[in-house]
Amino acid sequence: MKRSEVNTIMREADQFIRQRGFYLPPFAYWTPAEWRSKGEEAREIVENQLGWDITDFGAGRFDTLGLFLFTVRNGSQADMRAKRGKLYCEKLMIVGVDQITPMHFHWNKVEDIINRGGGKLVIQLFNASDGDGLADSTVTASLDGVKRQVKAGDVVRLGPGESITLPPRLYHKFWGAEERVLVGEVSLVNDDQNDNRFHETIGRFPEIEEDEEPLHLLVTDYPQYYRGIR
Repeated sequence: MKRSEVNTIMREADQFIRQRGFYLPPFAYWTPAEWRSKGEEAREIVENQLGWDITDFGAGRFDTLGLFLFTVRNGSQADMRAKRGKLYCEKLMIVGVDQITPMHFHWNKVEDIINRGGGKLVIQLFNASDGDGLADSTVTASLDGVKRQVKAGDVVRLGPGESITLPPRLYHKFWGAEERVLVGEVSLVNDDQNDNRFHETIGRFPEIEEDEEPLHLLVTDYPQYYRGIR
C-alpha cells in the first residue's frame, strides 16, 4: 500500500467514526514528530500495539480485500499468563460494502463482534476440522446471548446493535452489505503475531511504499519512530 493511500483512509475513517458518535483517544492524533519525543510513558501503546492498523492482507486491493482497524485498548501476553491485569482488548473496525476480511480463526482469543452502526455485517462461519480445514459440521453460534444453529458455510447478518461471539477455532469471514459498517470488537488480549490462523496463505500486515510523510503512525511504524524501544 502507498503511504498516501493509508493517509487518505485514516482521514476518511476518522470522519466516519465521528459521524457515528465515537471518538478516538488522544494518541491517535500524535504526529511522527511527537512520537519521536515520547519515552517510557508511551511504552504500553507500543508494546501492546494500540492504534492505527490498516491492511490489504498483502493483496494490493484494499477496497475489495482489506480492513481498517484501530486498537483502543489491549493487554499483554504477560497479563494473560499471570491471569491478572488487563486481560481484554477493544477495537474499532470499518468494513466496506463487499470488502472482505478473509477466512480465519484465532487459536486462543474469544471475541464479540458488534455492529456499531451503518449497514449489515455479513459473517460466514465454519468449524475448524481436526486438520484445521473447513469442517462440514453444524456451527453453534451465540448472537447477543441467544444460541443459534448455522449450517457449515452459511452466513449470519448483523444489523446495528447486534453482535456475535466467536470462540477459538471458529472460522469466520466477513464483509459489509448495503453501506459501510462501524464494527466493535471486545475480546481477550489480542496477539496478531501468533494468534491468527488464515485458511489461505495471506499477509496480515501490508508493506508500505513511502510516497509521502505519514499523517499518523501505523502500529507497524512504531519501531522506526519511538525511541523508547531502541
